[in-house]
Amino acid sequence: MISEKMSQALNEQVNREMYSAYLYMSMSAHCNQVGLKGFANWFMVQYHEEMLHAMKIYEYIQRQGNEVKLAAIKAPPTSFESPLDMFNQTLEHEQFITRSINDLMELAIAEKDHASQIFLEWYVTEQVEEEENDNDIIAQLKWIKDNPQGLMMLDRELAARMTTVPTDFSKGVESAATAAGA
Repeated sequence: MISEKMSQALNEQVNREMYSAYLYMSMSAHCNQVGLKGFANWFMVQYHEEMLHAMKIYEYIQRQGNEVKLAAIKAPPTSFESPLDMFNQTLEHEQFITRSINDLMELAIAEKDHASQIFLEWYVTEQVEEEENDNDIIAQLKWIKDNPQGLMMLDRELAARMTTVPTDFSKGVESAATAAGA
């Protein structure tokens, strides 16, 4: 069993991960609205990844014998200046999530909670990947600037991104991962 302090911090992280999903769903909707279907796809795939992140923590809290306490999810922004603006906001948000994961790891270390440390290692590694992906796309968008042909090429590239995480958690994260071949 994890401490009440760790349980509360993990519950707060579930909310942050759900907000992340909500943010990327909003960005996907915006991209669909302005005709950037590839960008919309990229953000919807990101939505599914964030839902997996939330569900993994949700199940970890329960497996540790603690109560999941869901909180309200604040509304994300619904309009954005440009694809570059969206990815700058995405990077800023992922950096916030990285800090949050690092804080959770520090709490686990301080509490000598080895199980939570091991559990959180996956998130530490995942955040490196998240920020790297965002930085790569930001670099491409900066090269493109206001070139519509370049933007359309990147849109087609982002349309190829596929969901590689399970999306049905009705029987749990591990069962979903097995069923999805992940």
